[in-house]
Amino acid sequence: MNKTLIAVLLMAVITYIPRVTPMVLVRGKLKSRFLRSFLYYVPYAVLGAMTFPTILYSTGHVGSAVVGMIVALVLALFERSLVTVAVSAIVAVYLMQCLI
Repeated sequence: MNKTLIAVLLMAVITYIPRVTPMVLVRGKLKSRFLRSFLYYVPYAVLGAMTFPTILYSTGHVGSAVVGMIVALVLALFERSLVTVAVSAIVAVYLMQCLI
């Protein structure tokens, strides 16, 4: 059998196991309010943990990345559209990079 095919099949099995394990181990509805609340917020926490460092090191200078992040956060707090927030953050980073 082809080594590439074996590698792909092994990766598929390895990524499938963590997805199936909770369904096999937990058959009934979770009764603990704490556990349900904890599991509800896990995706948001993981997304934040993956996104935040990337934002800071996405440009050649941390200062311009921080300026862009602050602009995006302020506009998001004022409930501007996603396009407005993204374009404004890009423009802020560009202008900051020109100043540096």
